[in-house]
Amino acid sequence: MTASSAPLLEIRDLKVEFPSRRGVLVAAQDVSLTLESGEILGVVGESGAGKSTIANAVMGLIEPPGRMAGGEILLRGERIDTLPRERMRRIRGRRIGMIFQDPLTSLDPLQTVEQQLVETMLTHLDISEREAKARAVELLDQVGIPDPEHRVKNYPHQFSGGMRQRVVIALAICCEPEVLLADEPTTALDVSIQAQILDLLRRLVRERGMGMIIITHDMGVIAEITDRVAVMYRSRVVEEGPTEKILTNPDHPYSRSLIAAVPPPDRRIDRFPLVEYIEKAGTPKRALDLSTHWLGRARDFGDSGGPLLEIGNLTMRFLVRPSFIPSRRKWMTAVDDVSLEIRQGEVFGLVGESGSGKSTVARLICGIYTPHAGRIRFAGEELTALRSRREINRLRRQMQMIFQDPYSSLNPRMKVRDIVAEPIRFHRLAENGAEVRRIVDDLLEHVGLGAAAALRYPHEFSGGQRQRISIARALATRPRFLICDEPTSALDV
Repeated sequence: MTASSAPLLEIRDLKVEFPSRRGVLVAAQDVSLTLESGEILGVVGESGAGKSTIANAVMGLIEPPGRMAGGEILLRGERIDTLPRERMRRIRGRRIGMIFQDPLTSLDPLQTVEQQLVETMLTHLDISEREAKARAVELLDQVGIPDPEHRVKNYPHQFSGGMRQRVVIALAICCEPEVLLADEPTTALDVSIQAQILDLLRRLVRERGMGMIIITHDMGVIAEITDRVAVMYRSRVVEEGPTEKILTNPDHPYSRSLIAAVPPPDRRIDRFPLVEYIEKAGTPKRALDLSTHWLGRARDFGDSGGPLLEIGNLTMRFLVRPSFIPSRRKWMTAVDDVSLEIRQGEVFGLVGESGSGKSTVARLICGIYTPHAGRIRFAGEELTALRSRREINRLRRQMQMIFQDPYSSLNPRMKVRDIVAEPIRFHRLAENGAEVRRIVDDLLEHVGLGAAAALRYPHEFSGGQRQRISIARALATRPRFLICDEPTSALDV
């Protein structure tokens, strides 16, 4: 087979293993996929199925002790999985680009966005620094970041989660690669920006003859943009075919169950449908009966008689250009005069485009940020007036937050059991160690990870699985008020 007749990207019988003291975890088994120029291939499946492992194997980024234990990966007929490290580095970014699942950890916190974009382009393209800087501004404009001439000088931490995701997309496409691997590229984006990004990626593929593999749990994205779909379950591809055929008439029981589990967009439902297909080795999923479970039993917090949470004229600004001279300082207003009320038993939704201040409001409520103006009252108490450590800890027991980014919100040096148990121990909610372990194991079971996950570290889990660990930790204190910042962004249906 000549290079001109070979597929753009071909994966043959891929097997990836991760050895550990508890045995060998097979993350990908007998995976075979092809990608043609101008084609978009979707890869779907539940979190932990092995989707991201495939992308990392193509990029040559399987972290030791993980290894590619079998199979071949070919780019235009040339085998790349056996290339020396230096040759593979030249391919990454130039011929194969990747949009990573976690935008915060895939950006250098010590470099501005401009520096990172320019460095990438100067490494792979024959252009001047001036041209690279102009191209950097153009790329930020293409991915929908407002005021790109100014924001290109900012650091990653100065962007919201959705904006960081757009920066990662700009980095992935800046060298116009032949193959683009997009690992959950739209999870942190609002619907308007998501449509813009999908349209941009579609145009890049069609106009430049690129090929794209998009890994996502969003069936709407799959239906909107892909030509073919591969369905993964328990590290294997169980079904592959044209998108329309897979979505309307799938053959495999898991594919049918996965599609049936997508909640209908046109009506409110009492309970989300569950994926019913489970192999013999699996454990059937079960609905949690809160009427009898310890999580659902009411705790006596008292009744303040009014709204549980009151926010009045809340304002928060961030300093973006410091100076010893006050008049030369430049501030960015993230939250401006926000007021709202939430009553006990109420589910309150806060929506808006990325960068509009949603996460900032959440962090103000739970005390991570201190507002410049306004008031926050919880159960009749003025939160901004709390001073002693004892008062603050009492609040934190009643109020928990599920953070948007499951990668940076989990301590990588702690086992999952200790992560989930930490708030239980800190607030002394269990009588002994045995009760702590029982509560932790129960929580892990109910977020779909199982008690065996307690002995592993966060890096051993996929993004969606890490999000479930974060959810279990937030529920551990049976909080009175739960703040959920994109709690299901990394989760399959």
